[in-house]
Amino acid sequence: MKIGEASRVSGVSARSLRHYEEEGLIVPGRFSNGFRDYCQSTIDRVLLIRSLLESGLPVRLIREVLPGLTDGTDAGSDVVREEFLHEVQSYRDRLAARIAVLSDQQAALDAYLREARRTDL
Repeated sequence: MKIGEASRVSGVSARSLRHYEEEGLIVPGRFSNGFRDYCQSTIDRVLLIRSLLESGLPVRLIREVLPGLTDGTDAGSDVVREEFLHEVQSYRDRLAARIAVLSDQQAALDAYLREARRTDL
């Protein structure tokens, strides 16, 4: 299928599909006229990529782990899974630390607003 149909079927914009290709995340086939040709397995891969991106994982990590998640073989999969889980845990820990800082800032702003409103009355 051409990029427009692939975009419609996957729910991912044509621009994002081109970006995934530029990042080396997908390799669509080509028609004789040079147009991209997306098969169902590429669409399935796009959906996995989208899911991983929506979970907050960076493209760099997705690029590293994607072959182990989609190649269908078990060769080295335990190592890939362990490295992936370690990276995901590390990313999650950094995210939790950022959330804690933002929560502290929000609490400080809430306290300021309460005090400001109290003194305005």
